[in-house]
Amino acid sequence: MADESTLLHDSAVYRTLLESTKAIPWKIDWATMKFAYIGPQIEALLGWSVDSWVSVEDWAMRMHPEDREYVVNFCVTQSQAGVDHEADYRALTKDNGYVWIRDVVHVVRNEKGEAEALIGFMFDITERKKTEEQLLRLQKELEVLSFKDGLTNIANRRRFDTCFELEWDRARNEARPLSILLFDVDFFKQYNDLYGHTQGDKCLVDIAQTLSLALDGPRDLVARYGGEEFVVLLPDADAEVARKVAERCQRLLEKKSIVHALSPHGRRVTASIGAGTVIPDGDRAGFIKAVDEQLYVAKNNGRNRIEHVQLRA
Repeated sequence: MADESTLLHDSAVYRTLLESTKAIPWKIDWATMKFAYIGPQIEALLGWSVDSWVSVEDWAMRMHPEDREYVVNFCVTQSQAGVDHEADYRALTKDNGYVWIRDVVHVVRNEKGEAEALIGFMFDITERKKTEEQLLRLQKELEVLSFKDGLTNIANRRRFDTCFELEWDRARNEARPLSILLFDVDFFKQYNDLYGHTQGDKCLVDIAQTLSLALDGPRDLVARYGGEEFVVLLPDADAEVARKVAERCQRLLEKKSIVHALSPHGRRVTASIGAGTVIPDGDRAGFIKAVDEQLYVAKNNGRNRIEHVQLRA
């Protein structure tokens, strides 16, 4: 009799402990798929009374539609295999809201090794999910910033390098042409000396915006290459297209007409352009070097001009 009294006392203690935690304990009979028990904390969290949790159908239907199919299939498959598991999902509250739940499930087996019951705990992980989503959002924002030039707000050198590598591989695999344009702002040191670095920064911003207007291909990219240098990536562009885009950039800069009193080219800001077109084969760095050489040819030949090279790398 004392043993039975002790057992009853111990059972009451265990239940009190379980029902005083934030985790919500539950048990499902495997044969009937009905709840044998669910902690009363469930009502405080989701609003549904303990009596309303009759079967796994209630559990499944009180789940966000976007989560339901995957979570139910996953949990059933794992349970049938006798594997302990856990799942995160959004649970429906009685007032039509949602709470993020983590269900930790243990499969209880009989002497024959067959599933007899499922027992587990539900944890409210809403705040954790909010934090994770906020961190993910911040990470994406940082990724965007890491690919953007802080001054001009266009792509930076890192973004260009990444896109150039991808487009090079694509063009090589498809035997398609690829072109790039390298720009160097003419007499920019003199511009800075005359107008000051603040005005020099504004000049670079204006040029970046102007070059962006010259692009029309869906994968075309303009980036700040460094200092007063810019680069335009033109996937699928042959030599003729590359030259047309370079000339369009020149016309737009001329139309922008940024005053530069020390420039011999109409007392306005101009740029020297090295252009290159290739059907890629192997040497990416060699192609960039060849285009860079064309840029220096343009500068040495008087600036405010386009020099183009076409080769197979």
